[in-house]
Amino acid sequence: MWRNREIQAVFLVLILITVSATVLAALLLSGLAALLVLITSILLIGCSFLFTRWRYREIEKLSSYLRKISSGDYSLDVRDNHEGELSILKSDIYKVTLMLSEHRSSLEQDKYKLTNAISDISHQLKTPLTSMMVMSDLLSDKKLEEDKRIEFTQNIRVQLERIEWLVSSLLKLSKIDAGTIDFKKDEVFVKDLIHRAVQPVLIPMDIKQQTLNIDGGAQDSFTGDFHWTAEAIINILKNCVEHTPDSGLISITYSENPLFTEIRIKDNGKGIPKEDLPYIFRRFYKGKNAGEESVGIGLAMAYSIITSQQGDLEVRSEKGNGTEFLIKFYKKPRG
Repeated sequence: MWRNREIQAVFLVLILITVSATVLAALLLSGLAALLVLITSILLIGCSFLFTRWRYREIEKLSSYLRKISSGDYSLDVRDNHEGELSILKSDIYKVTLMLSEHRSSLEQDKYKLTNAISDISHQLKTPLTSMMVMSDLLSDKKLEEDKRIEFTQNIRVQLERIEWLVSSLLKLSKIDAGTIDFKKDEVFVKDLIHRAVQPVLIPMDIKQQTLNIDGGAQDSFTGDFHWTAEAIINILKNCVEHTPDSGLISITYSENPLFTEIRIKDNGKGIPKEDLPYIFRRFYKGKNAGEESVGIGLAMAYSIITSQQGDLEVRSEKGNGTEFLIKFYKKPRG
């Protein structure tokens, strides 16, 4: 404490004032008055010393606390219920500590998610890359039959398209997660949205001879982003087409009420096992009925797109009785 020049200066001034007051009291009044002034001054200096020493110790505790925080220890609590500037400072430091602790936890979770995502991505890329490496080695054989060469070349093209789709989807998901996508808030007519979303699945449905039924009002609408919402519905429809048998039925119904606009997409396929339902929108999750080519990212992207627009996406399914996806866009953002 005494190494502090400010404290040295303060007590030096107090001592000079004490000496001056004592001398003046002795000269102008009497020896008894001078003694009284001296004793009073010493008591005041002593009280000031004790108070300064106490404050200095409290500040040292706070300094020690801050050093522990910088080393990653957020378990300490310096709050107290007393009034005063030090108590206010302690409370403010505690608030900052909580914020740093939450921020650190968030960073650790992000790091964990990133590690898992990288692991999942590497796993998804490993299979097609290995397949292409094997086929490229076979293609280098000059004695390879022409029909096999065509088959291997086509397989490599399919695998490259799969990798391109996977990378594109992951980039879209990362943008949504980072909040860098500015979703538009236009009036979207559901009839036009459905017409746009069904186009990519018409050929696969025709190959499997599936029937598509669409029912809803021509003026039903909601506020949202037309193109991103179409992307979400396309992924849901692709899932329905994949899990609906040949000659199956896929129906899309939509309606609007004062609270929300609802879109229902239902198939009569094999359904989703009960144990898979809680995880169906989890990234890279593949249920028991998932196809070999399934990556487990389409429904996760649909969920992220819809919920990012203050919407809800639910799934209802029973094994053997088909699956129904319910999309709701609310009239006002929920608080």
